Amino acid sequence: QVQLVESGGGLVQPGGSLRLSCVASGFTFSSYVLRWYRQAPGKERELVAGISYNGASTNYADSVKGRFTISRDNAKNTVYLQMNSLKPEDTAVYYCNAVWLGSRYWGQGTQVTVSS
Repeated sequence: QVQLVESGGGLVQPGGSLRLSCVASGFTFSSYVLRWYRQAPGKERELVAGISYNGASTNYADSVKGRFTISRDNAKNTVYLQMNSLKPEDTAVYYCNAVWLGSRYWGQGTQVTVSS
């Protein structure tokens, strides 16, 4: 059974940091491109960051460049999103996504709220 389980969300003050984790099971994790998306209330889901199957290549949305870092540990079937200098506009549900050829999997999401 394929599963992607996110954790690490919560309430944080502006300027603070959070580290999201996504643990995968049920598929060959090391073959998949991993991405983090987010969806704020009333807005479309948007791509935040992506990482290649071996971690050699990453990409980021302009809005998070220099503040967020995506990484992966294929030995632990886990992808991370380190989020620093958080802003209120980063408030959203964050989703983990795995893609390889015709297969695409989603996690259930974790809420991140940035507020004073």
